[in-house]
Amino acid sequence: MRLLLVEDEPQMADALTTALSRYDIVIDHAATLDLAENAVANRVHDIVVLDRQLPDGDGLALIPYLRSLRSAIPVIVLTARGALADRVSGLDIGADDYLGKPFAVEELLARIRALLRRPATMAPVFSRLGKLEFSLDNRQARIAGVPLDLPRRELLVLEALVRRQGRTVLRSALEEAVYGFDDEIQSNALDSHVSRLRRKLSDADAGVEIHGIRGIGYLLRQAS
Repeated sequence: MRLLLVEDEPQMADALTTALSRYDIVIDHAATLDLAENAVANRVHDIVVLDRQLPDGDGLALIPYLRSLRSAIPVIVLTARGALADRVSGLDIGADDYLGKPFAVEELLARIRALLRRPATMAPVFSRLGKLEFSLDNRQARIAGVPLDLPRRELLVLEALVRRQGRTVLRSALEEAVYGFDDEIQSNALDSHVSRLRRKLSDADAGVEIHGIRGIGYLLRQAS
């Protein structure tokens, strides 16, 4: 999952990024409306978590811009402005949910899961290829029913490949699935993640293969 966090308070942004990253969520952070507009115009996100009080205006202004891009991406508004009129204005302009500060990360996660379960945003929740079973709902991989424990980056690589199984996934698309735009990416980091993942799938006799397309990307398919 890729999440855009629009929050100008550094401590809040750092705390949320740290907390949500533990749940295999890739976080892109924007501290202003301008940066947020650039982010949604240039990258695909699964959900936006949006603060209202930003240095260059009310965060709600991002929502009409999102809809002008024909994006149905869910938006959760986070704000200390919890008065009824503020909540109503946020929902009326197109926000999908509204959460007042302070809040528990567990509640934010529950609201994220609830929004992503809506029919308009739901992808297939389970995928099977060879002996590999992957739950897209909770990001659990199994080989013939046995859990396959993977580090976060390798799990995100596998999720991206599973979602596009049988098709070549561009390196740039894989990097977007695995890294936030504030992350420093070493030149061979992605290849290292793929190499370790490939070895673990082979050792577990998963019945799938990851093929590298030189200079282009990677392809997940059933082993021949």
